[in-house]
Amino acid sequence: MTPLVLGPPYAPWAGTRYPCLAMLDLQVTTADGSEWEQRITDDDVVIGRSTRAGLTIPDRALSRLHARLYRSGESWFAEDLDSRNGTFVNERRLGGPVRVVHGDILTLGGSRIVMGGSAQARKADDGSWDLLAGHTVFRSADDLLASGSGSVLVDEVGTERSGNAALGRLNLLNEVHRALSRSVDLQELLNLILDRVFDHLGPEDGAIYLVSDGGYQRAASRSTRDESDRLGSQSLLKEVVEGRQAALVLDAQSDERFNQAQSLMISGLRSILAAPLLDGDDALGMIVLGSSHSVRSFDEADMELLVTLASVAAMRISNVRLAEEAAERQRMEQELTLGRRIQTALLPENLPEVEGWEIHAGNLPSRGVSGDYYSIFLRNDGETLIIVVADVSGKGIAAALLTASLEALSAAPLEAGSPLDLTCHQVSKLLYDRTPPEKFATAFFAEVELSTGLVRYVNAGHNPGLVLRVTGSFEWLNASGVPLGLLPVADYELGEVRLNSRDVLVLYTDGLTEAANPETEEYGEDRLRQAGLVNRLESLGDLARKIESDLDTFVQGVPYGDDRTLVLLRWTGNGERS
Repeated sequence: MTPLVLGPPYAPWAGTRYPCLAMLDLQVTTADGSEWEQRITDDDVVIGRSTRAGLTIPDRALSRLHARLYRSGESWFAEDLDSRNGTFVNERRLGGPVRVVHGDILTLGGSRIVMGGSAQARKADDGSWDLLAGHTVFRSADDLLASGSGSVLVDEVGTERSGNAALGRLNLLNEVHRALSRSVDLQELLNLILDRVFDHLGPEDGAIYLVSDGGYQRAASRSTRDESDRLGSQSLLKEVVEGRQAALVLDAQSDERFNQAQSLMISGLRSILAAPLLDGDDALGMIVLGSSHSVRSFDEADMELLVTLASVAAMRISNVRLAEEAAERQRMEQELTLGRRIQTALLPENLPEVEGWEIHAGNLPSRGVSGDYYSIFLRNDGETLIIVVADVSGKGIAAALLTASLEALSAAPLEAGSPLDLTCHQVSKLLYDRTPPEKFATAFFAEVELSTGLVRYVNAGHNPGLVLRVTGSFEWLNASGVPLGLLPVADYELGEVRLNSRDVLVLYTDGLTEAANPETEEYGEDRLRQAGLVNRLESLGDLARKIESDLDTFVQGVPYGDDRTLVLLRWTGNGERS
């Protein structure tokens, strides 16, 4: 198959707007809004939600092995791996391998990948200062704290003090403790820390960096010259934070490792001082100060003092973080409780009683709140049974509100008898227009002709429905369209299946099939099918209990990470319908 070329014409020669991506950088945005950059150095990578994928994305709308990016010659190509919900490049669904270029957007489930990432920005960061040479002194911060160094204190202009230095040090630390003991949030605390450091060490520039998501974040900074922060350095952070060392740069502009840093040369900073924020075995980040020689030249006494101040600051930062985390946990628990109430209120209190038919439905909550939803009702004509099983993205109140929107948008057309494929098309567009891109829902809609056993259905990116035949055979009712609200315009195919006497229709959410055992192996659709076939002649209540028991045995006590919804339908009449 000849690959389809998207975007402007591709040319591998110099000067083209879309050069060859020899090393592939990806900007990944997941369904829940998380973002990260991924550099691909191999010529082939599989994308999916399985840990076996080369690029694992935690997105329930993705298949385990969803899509593939591979290099051929001077070009990169994307192809779908028979995923349940399809792969899209610039909103066009892939039917085969497609050449991709810088700036193309891959959509997989609720996640998006931008080809090209932002490698140039990373390269600029990597070109920052290297602090590993001659005019720099490193000392172990742990050793300095253990030895109680710092008997010599300095004032704002670096003049040595005389007298009882130990008493002066104690008074200073008491003052700092009192200043930082106020009940404040983290940002206010960091600003207070810089206040005290500037008061006692008199730098021109200062910054606090905190460890964040595997990297470092400049959490607070200050300059007496109203200039941007010039103290960021990956090599300094590595030596100070990871090495748990204090650093004193005696003359940055004479050090050959600094004379290539133009921003530093322009700023005139020559003396640099840094200390790690140590709280026991944890290194939270660092404080770094800078000054020109005309204003302030730091020395080892300053280093010792900054190490002590940083230790006090780290303890307070850790305490404030713990308090904020506790408050956030309480807020999330309250949100989960409210979300569960909203979600539970949407579930039907009673199932319809239909002569000749047996119906069972239930929702088993996990520890949190998911967006599982089901609805079963008779149309006013009394001849058609409507079943909806849905699972919206996200958790908490946001998921519960999206579930309420889905229920409200679909109720009227379903009751009025609008064709299911048209209903899904309209509901999907309304959800897309009214919700953020990461909000979508998988759903299975079915209408059952009670007099004939004919089931018309649309599977909008949901888990495949399952028909258990009384004879021991089975059928899967696979996806016939993408999840609702995923694309601005989406079309859906209407499917049909006929239930005969004592056949069972099984609808469920992925909280059941994706439940995992201690080896992280998922229960899966095949085990569900096997458990269903073995117990297909049981009453529906017993069938549901047997499936749940089989699932409990499989997970071996591992907590369920998602709600499990199960809906069962059986015609109990005699003989096959014609």
